[in-house]
Amino acid sequence: QVQLVESGGGLVQPGGSLRLSCQASASMFRINAMGWYRQAPGKQRELVAAITRGGSTNSADSVKGRFAVSRDNAKNTVNLQMNSLKPEDTATYYCNANISTAATGWVSRSYWGQGTQVTVSS
Repeated sequence: QVQLVESGGGLVQPGGSLRLSCQASASMFRINAMGWYRQAPGKQRELVAAITRGGSTNSADSVKGRFAVSRDNAKNTVNLQMNSLKPEDTATYYCNANISTAATGWVSRSYWGQGTQVTVSS
């Protein structure tokens, strides 16, 4: 059973920083790409930043230069360092990972965490 657990959300002032973490757990599995998405009330879920197993990254234009995604393959963890936060960054942030497991015949599928709230407000 695959599980993704996020942590690190909270309330910060504009210009502040937060670091989100997501750890994946499963039995006999391989994590491919991992990343972060966010969804604000009334808006569509959008990609924030993603990282491949080899470390290649991509991010939304709105967060480039402010956010950085990283991963630790040994710990099955993906992180999102968020700096210079803006009120428009307020959203629920969801960890996402493409994972192959022995239980599913090594077929890759997308998994989601429960989300962690990030609120940027004065």
